[in-house]
Amino acid sequence: MAEDPRDWQQETKLVRGGMARSPYGEISEALYLTQSFSYDTAGAADKRFSGEDPGFIYQRFGNPTTQMFEDRLALLEGAEACRATASGMAAVHVALQGLVRAGDHIVAGRALFGSCRWILSEWMPRFGVDITYVDATDLNAWKNAVRPNTKAFLVETPANPLLEVTDVAAVAKIAHAAGAKLVVDNVFATPIFQKPLTLGADIVVYSATKHIDGQGRVLGGAILGAEPLMTESYKDILRHTGPALSPFNAWVLLKGLETMELRVTRQTQNAAKIADVIGAHAKAKTVLYPARADHPQAEIVAKQMSGGGTVVAFDLGSREAAWRFLDALDIVDISNNLGDAKSMATHPSTTTHRSMPEEQRLEIGLTEGWVRMSVGLESVIDLTRDVSRALDGA
Repeated sequence: MAEDPRDWQQETKLVRGGMARSPYGEISEALYLTQSFSYDTAGAADKRFSGEDPGFIYQRFGNPTTQMFEDRLALLEGAEACRATASGMAAVHVALQGLVRAGDHIVAGRALFGSCRWILSEWMPRFGVDITYVDATDLNAWKNAVRPNTKAFLVETPANPLLEVTDVAAVAKIAHAAGAKLVVDNVFATPIFQKPLTLGADIVVYSATKHIDGQGRVLGGAILGAEPLMTESYKDILRHTGPALSPFNAWVLLKGLETMELRVTRQTQNAAKIADVIGAHAKAKTVLYPARADHPQAEIVAKQMSGGGTVVAFDLGSREAAWRFLDALDIVDISNNLGDAKSMATHPSTTTHRSMPEEQRLEIGLTEGWVRMSVGLESVIDLTRDVSRALDGA
């Protein structure tokens, strides 16, 4: 009797989960570059479109390569179902849009990626959806924000860019008591170090561009959750609005999953060491890293995360000092991406969170001295030398 893949260890799931070989028996997953599919008869097409005969119809609705990626990520996450999207922001947009309609209300943690904040502040209100932002670490704030028409909670944890951590289990209880669904953006923690569904979240979203690819090649996103909710809330919106992941990108992401655990584990080891190097330097006013004992939510981190992740944030006191640091880097790239094999650093106030008004940035503590660094796979010896030299000149 064949083993149930759900019983496999994480490393095995990442390499072999969702594998569906063609009759040729290929070792590497097949790449199906096709927009559409053919049928032997008109009757066969009718059965396929009616759902009587399960199968692929059109690349916008599904593709064998994309499905392998979805099945593998769902197996890793412990989710019943996964729907892939063309980017992480497509995943966030669809995840929220599928849960609400005009007249509904969303409560969101105020510490969000700039584009997520734009969707909530600028886009959703155009369609009659109200938004309330709260301090995501304050459970009473979540409770007090609930209205009779609240349908969804959204939180990033750790949050972008200052790595604020939210108690997922506690917020899930508040959401469910209000009859709302909890959506968790799990990009910074990755599915390696945090499993929001096991903590009570209803939906998990990813930018697969980050750690899943993690090698600077393609865009992608994913939405994961229970099959009934995924079908009810997302089947039609994905089918008819078309934020589909390309088969090629799905294939690249499958290859990324094979090595993700190895990459993310080493990057996290490097990040912990770099956080300590920065924390010990006189130029750093504050350093934030989830696995450090001085992280403001260290107790929650210990409860729900098994690793600190790949990102470090630190305050150098002013924009001028932050820019001097960035310009002095030799190995580390100045880039707004994260989760990559290459180390990258950015100035969030003028890049990733530029679209947020200053008062909103200050609300989450994002002053102009902050730098966000995504730590890669380079030698930690070389990274330490590069970062230390740049700090000396900041």
